[in-house]
Amino acid sequence: MGIKTPTVHQDQTPVHLRANRGAVSRWLGRTVLRVLGWRVEGQIPDLKRLLVIGAPHTSNWDFVLAMATILGLNLRMRWLAKHTIFKRGVVWFMEWLGGIPTDRTQPQAIVERVARLARKGKGVVIGITPEGTRKKALKWKTGFLRLAKALDCPILMVAINFPTKTIVIGDLYHPSGDNNYDLVAIKQYYDQFQGIHKDQF
Repeated sequence: MGIKTPTVHQDQTPVHLRANRGAVSRWLGRTVLRVLGWRVEGQIPDLKRLLVIGAPHTSNWDFVLAMATILGLNLRMRWLAKHTIFKRGVVWFMEWLGGIPTDRTQPQAIVERVARLARKGKGVVIGITPEGTRKKALKWKTGFLRLAKALDCPILMVAINFPTKTIVIGDLYHPSGDNNYDLVAIKQYYDQFQGIHKDQF
């Protein structure tokens, strides 16, 4: 029998960006991906600061895959999500996973909070979905570009590709400062990938 290729491994993450989670957490991430038939390709870049965007975001399963990937990579990542999903009874678990509840009616407060995080520790990775919704979004919000500027860092484009059941740690994108140009360029990159519900992207 051949050696099975791991679904995901912490060696895909630079040491200074690894979390302090134990072996059980990494095992859980690997197991969830294996049971669902998914794997993670690529490496987290060896940089001090990263803004990670994930797309296409078309299904509730995306959240499960993302959390399993973070655990399997042992990645110390804080991710932004609507405050409404941080329900009573699971808030502690969401925050343990790295979640930061955000109120999108206060975008400047979000940027300031992220900027404060960037000044702490040896490295920081912030994650966000650029579409801001699971539904088909004709125009993406520019908030993630403002966050990249606040962090003074490139954007790591991570994709869900349903046909191959692969989470792709893809290219780095360095924003030009022209938001309209950047949105078009980034969306064109994601055109090569297909989400779980392809009609939603």
